[in-house]
Amino acid sequence: MIEAVIGFLLVFVLLFFGTPVAFGMIIVGVLGFAWVVGWFPGLAMLGQIAYETSLSASLSVLPLFILMGNFVSRAGLSRELYDCANAFIGHRRGGLAMATVLACGGFAAVSGSSMATSATMAQVSVPEMRKHGYADSLAAGSIAAGGTLGILIPPSVILVLYGIVTGTDIGALFIAGIVPGVIGLLFYLAAVRTITWINPEMGPPGPRADWRQRLRALSRIWGILVLFLVIMGGMYLGVFTPTEAAGIGAGGAFLFVLARRAMTWSMLLDTLVQTARTTSMMFILLIGAIVFSNFINVAGLPRELSNWVLSFEASPMLVMLCILAIYLVLGCLLESLSMMLLTVPIFFPIVQSLGFDPIWFGIIVVVVIEISLITPPIGLNVFVMKVALPDVPTTTIFRGVGVFILADILRLALLLLVPALVLFAPNLMG
Repeated sequence: MIEAVIGFLLVFVLLFFGTPVAFGMIIVGVLGFAWVVGWFPGLAMLGQIAYETSLSASLSVLPLFILMGNFVSRAGLSRELYDCANAFIGHRRGGLAMATVLACGGFAAVSGSSMATSATMAQVSVPEMRKHGYADSLAAGSIAAGGTLGILIPPSVILVLYGIVTGTDIGALFIAGIVPGVIGLLFYLAAVRTITWINPEMGPPGPRADWRQRLRALSRIWGILVLFLVIMGGMYLGVFTPTEAAGIGAGGAFLFVLARRAMTWSMLLDTLVQTARTTSMMFILLIGAIVFSNFINVAGLPRELSNWVLSFEASPMLVMLCILAIYLVLGCLLESLSMMLLTVPIFFPIVQSLGFDPIWFGIIVVVVIEISLITPPIGLNVFVMKVALPDVPTTTIFRGVGVFILADILRLALLLLVPALVLFAPNLMG
């Protein structure tokens, strides 16, 4: 066990000196496996994992969903998602901020990146909110918080990787993420309403759109809404697998771009290259996570930790709260995918031994990672907003996300106390 603890600490030392997370896990995983088992098995393990991961048919879900997100993102959907939400609720007090939250959730779901969503939506919605006299704290806070929703609302790349690492059904994870994602949206909308109820000057009403304008705005995004319903409905009803759903999603997104006449040869080439780059990064991260997981399993860390935790006879929920506290701390320092891949191999056996459902745990992990992205002192989404809005002080942005952090904590508590909110939909799957 001591070898695994030293290896885990060594990964963080390498990260401190600027080593990419994937390579840090590969280096420590191979060296640790070689130390425990032998050099030849360690090197053979690395080659076998890299070979099998690259040729795994089940992993084709990753590049296909990434390709779908890239097609939709390059079609200019961010502006039209915001315009559509704004047309329906922008006339309410705090309506522009609520429209921003809804647009962030929709765009992040297809882009797969919380930080990219925050940066993109800052360019779209901040000028509108400033024009109508919104406080910078509310404008920046709604974008930073809204951007976090994308890693939970399916199709989510982080849920795909969690499913692969733990052997959990990906389709069930997607279905399980819908209700918590919707709850997150509703709680964020309630947060905006609360802020503007306390201080109406922070988010004055915008202009009211008539029904002709609303239907026109809705017509620009109906195709992607239908695509989402087909993907999720098909998986829920068992019509097709997650991999088939990813293929349909990528093909449908391509047709969506063609229908909008947004496709050019240079755009197609850029999209394919970007998809290949992102997929390569994901695969390297996954290979690193599997190599590191093999090392800590051989060294006996998960087994020893499980026995140690059970020896205290602490309540399972208390152990879960300790795990979530660790995630909140790590989230201030690590990117969400890296954090999940580094820690799940350690915590997952403990969670299983305590009797928690793996689907429920996956959703809880993603929710707490969302919170960490906007938590002081180093919430990554906050600093993305600082780069996008250099004239807004960092303290103002952190002050703006405070009420959204409270909304997230309430959502997390609700999901911890009522697991059925996560599990009832997957349990009904055919």
